[in-house]
Amino acid sequence: MITIKRTLYVLAVVAILLGIYGFGSRLLFGERDVNYGSYVNWGLWVAMYLFFAGMAAGSVMVASLDYVFQVALFRGTGKYALWAAVVTLPGALTLIGFDLGHMERVWKVYLQPNFTSLLAQLVWAYSTFLVVVVIAVILAIQDRRTALRRVMIAALVMAIFVSGGVGALLGVNAARVSFQNAMLPAQFPVLNLSSGVALMLVMIGFFGVVADAERRRMLVRVLSLTLVVLLAVKAYFLWVDYSQALYGQTVEAVAVAEQVLFGPYAWAFWNVQLGLGIVVPAIVLLMPSTSRRAPVAGLIGIFVLVGLAVGRTSIIFPALAFPEFEGLTDAFTGPHLGLDYAPSLMEWSVTIGIVGLSTLAYLVGTDRLPLLKNTSEVAS
Repeated sequence: MITIKRTLYVLAVVAILLGIYGFGSRLLFGERDVNYGSYVNWGLWVAMYLFFAGMAAGSVMVASLDYVFQVALFRGTGKYALWAAVVTLPGALTLIGFDLGHMERVWKVYLQPNFTSLLAQLVWAYSTFLVVVVIAVILAIQDRRTALRRVMIAALVMAIFVSGGVGALLGVNAARVSFQNAMLPAQFPVLNLSSGVALMLVMIGFFGVVADAERRRMLVRVLSLTLVVLLAVKAYFLWVDYSQALYGQTVEAVAVAEQVLFGPYAWAFWNVQLGLGIVVPAIVLLMPSTSRRAPVAGLIGIFVLVGLAVGRTSIIFPALAFPEFEGLTDAFTGPHLGLDYAPSLMEWSVTIGIVGLSTLAYLVGTDRLPLLKNTSEVAS
């Protein structure tokens, strides 16, 4: 069906092939080839877990406009957002699963949970969330809108809960001063909704989610303005976070902020997260002509998603670049006992492979699922 879809199929397959090395290394040799360790214990996979889980939660929020709030303009778009949640959430869970030192012990959190642990609560919440979203897709296929609306209400509540819960998981980390931000549980639902809106723009821009040209134009315009508002809120959060850290003069918080703003992560913050992910999208999306050019809006949606992904790394990487107490790195040295973290080839391989698997799953769904394939059409 048309060039863009074939291109996406090819890119997805290539990404999966590139991921074979990482999957094989992780499953056969454990964490031998990763660059995180005992001091930097969270790396690329945790950051991308936050991003993928955020896309899933944000997609459910967008789907609720159709299935819960029954907004006429969004009618028919909810099924695409739901399917996006189905293919991104397993990717998130796979990434965080690969990050575990002993993946084979994951059963313990289900059979021997400690529900006073926020981490255990999130594992159960995300697992339940995935089941609820799958049930919603099944009901959508069966066109049982009354039952679907009830399930989607539960899914929407869970999407907000897991979004805020991730922020809380970081915020209660007493060992990392830069994580102790009371705004994090409020920030993540906004960031996740931004990713859901951006992903919907991508689907409208490159897939025939809406056949009627005038309705598509209106939908792109509404989503564009909504995304600009969300990006403005994100920019405000960034200003609050870093200005507060610098003004408060807490040693670790200042050091982390300086790493992001002026240090080794500055290029990613200013050029990608702020420039490519906020400024350029805001300018283009505010142009009235963008609403008549859906592929342009779809491309800008990709820019926003890239900026949000880099934003997750800006939360995780700099905060772990400093020892939990002075002298730690001098007392113990060795493999995986350093603070200079950069993702290894194997970590990139796994991440690219999961992006490919999620993309391929979405494409196959648009071609094979009766719910999607009857109206799905890719723009050339």
